[in-house]
Amino acid sequence: MNKTGIKTGIIAACLFLCGLTQVQALDTLFEVRGFAIGAPKPAELDRFLKFVDEEMAPRKVNTLILRVDFNYQYESHPELRDSIALSGADVDRIVATCRKNNIRIVPQINLLGHQSWASRTNKLLAVYPQFDETPHVKMPETYKWPNPDGLYCKSYCPLHPEVHGVVFALVDELCDRFQADAFHAGMDEVFYIGDDKCPRCGGIDKAELFAGEVNKIRNHLRLKNRELWIWGDRLIDGKSTGIGLWEASLNYTHRAIDMIYKDVVICDWHYERPDQTAVYFAMKGFRVLTCPWNRQQVAVMQAEDMARWRKYATNQMKPRYYGMVQTVWSGPSQFIDGFYGIQTSANNINNSATRNNRSPWDTFRALYKQMDELEMEQKKTD
Repeated sequence: MNKTGIKTGIIAACLFLCGLTQVQALDTLFEVRGFAIGAPKPAELDRFLKFVDEEMAPRKVNTLILRVDFNYQYESHPELRDSIALSGADVDRIVATCRKNNIRIVPQINLLGHQSWASRTNKLLAVYPQFDETPHVKMPETYKWPNPDGLYCKSYCPLHPEVHGVVFALVDELCDRFQADAFHAGMDEVFYIGDDKCPRCGGIDKAELFAGEVNKIRNHLRLKNRELWIWGDRLIDGKSTGIGLWEASLNYTHRAIDMIYKDVVICDWHYERPDQTAVYFAMKGFRVLTCPWNRQQVAVMQAEDMARWRKYATNQMKPRYYGMVQTVWSGPSQFIDGFYGIQTSANNINNSATRNNRSPWDTFRALYKQMDELEMEQKKTD
């Protein structure tokens, strides 16, 4: 055989092996075994990386959604840094540890919604108040829900002509530093959108506004071949499903599901019940991840559901059942303290939750154990 023939044979063999690898990956029950948590503060970094090495990697976690928001020393907009934030060198250590353990990092900044919390306005609207969708709604000294303004979290105005110049600079800088090929934009629990008093958004269809923002972010990320991930609650009809206003939408954004690109990855979170909405997203053409939090039994049932859907799906549907993501709504220290049973004033409430079978760390243990068992059962029947 001449050299050209040898080279052609090698290329063909490589393509064949790559094809086998892709098929084998799609034949596993959980393509994504994910974990979502707040990014560590600099003082937490060593402890967090140790947890990645000693607890996440042995459980075959392969995806880390890291809520960074303003916990990074941005160069593009230093005015938006938290007072204590991760440096570039800190991020490089996170990247190196995750790469060593074959963990994909998906950094997150909350876009559109979640621009405030309780009585505090978050950095973006604190520094750029002109981006506020509802400037007439004032932050209360003491936050309570429900309240006359319907205030849960503030949103930025998606039609403000300057907002994307700022947020996209942050997104690009963060993705570059994390060497990320995907970005999580949050976009959950958006209660303020298309406000009647907004001079730009008032009177515009809320579903069109939401879809427009999703597509704008997606198109920006595609310029550098990056994927967009979002939470899925705003795309579910809270009234017809009975799911309600938190894990679904009651302000008509759900119709946006038919207006956004199908390559957006949907993180479908349900915490109280194992609602079957992943099937809805998959049938609409999206890759979907089921996301539990702090109820062990719910998480185990959700893993069983995902395994069953994927196992019996058609070839077209199968890759859309993308896997599982354990969500944690704190930073690393509180979670790690709870995981190792360390008693601190910060986790007293969570110790009580553990006694009531509602803790994210016990759910963490139960979820990945269940996924392992389901994978083993699948191999026995193959």
